[in-house]
Amino acid sequence: MNRKIGPLIFGILLSIPLTAIGQQVSFTRADTLRGSITPERAWWDLTYYHLNVEVFPETKSIKGENKVHYKVDKPHQLLQIDLQEPLKITAVTQDSKALEFKREGAAHFITLIKNQEPGKVEELIIQYEGTPKEAERPPWDGGITWTKDQNGKHFIASSNQGIGSSIWWPSKDHPADEVDSMLISVKVPKGLMNISNGRLRKVEEQEDSNTYHWFVSNPINDYGVNINIGDYVHFGEKYKGEKGFLDMDYYVLRYNLEKAKDQFKDAIRMMEAFEHWFGPYPFYEDSYKLVEAPYLGMEHQSSITYGNNFENGYRGTDLSETGWGMKFDFIIIHESGHEWFANNITYKDIADMWIHESFTNYSESLFLDYHYGKEAGQEYVRGTRSKIENKLPIIGRYSVHYRGSADMYYKGGNILNTLREIIQDDEKWRGILRGLNQKFYHQTVNSAQVENYISSQADMDLSAFFDQYLRNPSLPVLEYYFSDNETLRYRWTNCIPSFDMPVDILLGGSTLRISPSTQWMELKANQAEVKVAQNFYVGSFQLR
Repeated sequence: MNRKIGPLIFGILLSIPLTAIGQQVSFTRADTLRGSITPERAWWDLTYYHLNVEVFPETKSIKGENKVHYKVDKPHQLLQIDLQEPLKITAVTQDSKALEFKREGAAHFITLIKNQEPGKVEELIIQYEGTPKEAERPPWDGGITWTKDQNGKHFIASSNQGIGSSIWWPSKDHPADEVDSMLISVKVPKGLMNISNGRLRKVEEQEDSNTYHWFVSNPINDYGVNINIGDYVHFGEKYKGEKGFLDMDYYVLRYNLEKAKDQFKDAIRMMEAFEHWFGPYPFYEDSYKLVEAPYLGMEHQSSITYGNNFENGYRGTDLSETGWGMKFDFIIIHESGHEWFANNITYKDIADMWIHESFTNYSESLFLDYHYGKEAGQEYVRGTRSKIENKLPIIGRYSVHYRGSADMYYKGGNILNTLREIIQDDEKWRGILRGLNQKFYHQTVNSAQVENYISSQADMDLSAFFDQYLRNPSLPVLEYYFSDNETLRYRWTNCIPSFDMPVDILLGGSTLRISPSTQWMELKANQAEVKVAQNFYVGSFQLR
């Protein structure tokens, strides 16, 4: 599903220094082929995939095909499909005719011999095989995890957000174009199950293997497509939500069933909180699943993977160091939050990854807010500030598959909490969060769309706010002093020239809202201690 506002710039970017953000980074043609909407990607719109894969655990290899349906937007005879080495495409056909293709790294340029007529839907069949990259540190490095459970049975899973879906299957590996629907067929040895996205349509039983067919009826980003293979058992429940009854299914290793029945109670609590804050769960048609995986977890759409040892916190620790982080299972809450921000609203370019991670980091505090009160959520998000570095911008570089700083997590959550304080109306703020998921329902977006929507709904010009916090690494500092016993002078420093954020200060026991700029401003006030309200993520400094 091609939802571009306009084409991203395509070009061969070689050795571009990023001196503006304090480090030297060189981009190659491979980066551009990976990260931009190339001419060979721009002319066709994904409509449907049927990924059909057989998995061979003993040799850590796979073999299969992907049927790609696409709508022709404009005539073109060269089409780009991505598949990363050491996997190999063995054949490409259209209308039963073999097509030639040329490989350039992960990019495969397929020469089409059939006339491509605008408006028509066509099909390509891509066959491939090989030994995919094995994930060394999943989910961060990505690939396939091949391991065994405590009973010696195979336990296998994919995870590939950063490295891309093409690490294990041939795809149009760019986030701007989501497929409208997808069938995922996975053949595994007898005695194992495969759990993927969407709903299970059927299981084909063979003598020594079974094939599981999962259908996704909603648009899905490529990195969200997953396989999970193991000796699973299932339990589930129904949640009465904003769009009716939602099937919530849980798949765990056989010997973890009782632990999961207790720990996965957080799933219903999550759904209650997030439907309140963000609106209806975006994939009622495809259900919600939690699936045990041999790594920490990931936000695979309608198939959230889980590996947090059935304990609260993040691997048993509180990331906020406030105590509130031990009130919930981090992986269930965080990764499920991505169903709204990542899977419902998806970035067009990984440079805007903050849209996924900042909102989802913030969702953790909103979960606490819903169940334990506003101050619990506020204390939690403030507690994460010690992990913020303020060294690099949150937004990365466009068209070269280059994401921004890891500050998109903890700083991102504090940025959004600061926005809530600026708006000073919790119902309006909740309406903005719900409105984002309604306005951009099942769409890919860029940062400008999100920024403009929030500004319009808040009825404020927040452009300088976003430029400062997303595109500049420094933390704004409120500088102030008393010029006499009755005059407080103040301004913003350590920021861009246009920065003009309002802020609440505590002055002599009273809370007062001021609207500093980068120029000195003043107000009449008796000399007293000045403190910035703690929920604003800024620095402060008193001149003597």
